[in-house]
Amino acid sequence: MNALKKRITNSNSFINILVSFFILFVLLFSQNQLHAQSLDFPTDEYGISIGNSRNFNGLRINWRDKNVERIKGVNLTLWAPDKERNNHSEITGMSLGLLPAGDQLTGLNLGLSGLAAGSSLKGINLGLIGMGAGSNVTGINIGGLGAGAGGNLEGVNIAGIGIGAGGELTGINIVGIGAGAGGGMKGFNIAGVGIAAGGDLTGITIAGGGAGAGGSMTGANIAGLGVGAGGNLTGINIAGLGVGAGGSLKGINIMGAGAGAGGDIKGINVGGIGFGSGSSLWGVNVAGIGAGAPGITGIAIAGVGLGGCELKGLFIAGGIVKVDDNFDDGRLTGFTASAFNQIKGTQNGISIGIVNYAYELNGLQIGLVNIVRDNPDFRRILPLVNWHFN
Repeated sequence: MNALKKRITNSNSFINILVSFFILFVLLFSQNQLHAQSLDFPTDEYGISIGNSRNFNGLRINWRDKNVERIKGVNLTLWAPDKERNNHSEITGMSLGLLPAGDQLTGLNLGLSGLAAGSSLKGINLGLIGMGAGSNVTGINIGGLGAGAGGNLEGVNIAGIGIGAGGELTGINIVGIGAGAGGGMKGFNIAGVGIAAGGDLTGITIAGGGAGAGGSMTGANIAGLGVGAGGNLTGINIAGLGVGAGGSLKGINIMGAGAGAGGDIKGINVGGIGFGSGSSLWGVNVAGIGAGAPGITGIAIAGVGLGGCELKGLFIAGGIVKVDDNFDDGRLTGFTASAFNQIKGTQNGISIGIVNYAYELNGLQIGLVNIVRDNPDFRRILPLVNWHFN
């Protein structure tokens, strides 16, 4: 009997201790809740927090964030935050929820609908619908519909519809429809429809529709319809229809239709229709129909015709090679072969055709009809061969 009473007494003491700890635990949580609208354990700074704690390190679970200042650790928010009261929050670590948001999100950020940052979004970011930041987005970014940044967007960016940056877009960018940047774009860019940059476009660019840059384009650019740049276009450029540059076009350019440049075209150029330059053509140029520029230097081959003011090199056309003296004295130096070689200026070299015509000749004409306007009367028009050597 005494042993039983002793056991009951010990049990009551143990229960009293548990009750005391429970009351103390509730009082501590109650004080924290009154102070910070959250239940925090073991302290109001570290551990586990349930509710709207403003500054905390550890695991934090809250329905909806507001007036948050700095959180480090795992932040689980079930609903979209109060934007007007969450303008200066810094969340570092892992952010999970329907729409994790804050001023600065850094780390692993996963949103069932999206991600939003007033300032910066850094790390591994996944938003099933989309993501965006008022300033910069950096890291691995995947948005179901799109990803956007008011500033720069850097890293690996994948979106179903579009990717956009008010500043520069840098890294590996893959989109179902298009990618654009108000500034420059650098890296490896793939788009189902198109890619556009307000500044320079540098790197490897592949677009189902087209690619364009307000500035220069440098690298390897492949587009189903066309590639265009307001400045220079340099590198390997392949387009289903055409390639164009407001400045110079340099490199290897292959297009289904044609290429044009306000400045020089230099390199190896192959076009289904032709080439045109406001300045000069340099290199190896092959056109299905024709090519023209004030100056052409190198090897030029066209199915129908070639034309310019000053031609130097080897020129072959199915129809006509024409040198015009509209601006200065027209001049052809080298070798030309076509049905009609019309040199309204000076020819230095050899021309072969059905009809050969030149104002002045320092070389040889071979064809059915050969005309040198400045030759003596008896040698102005000759069959088979005509000549003049200075």
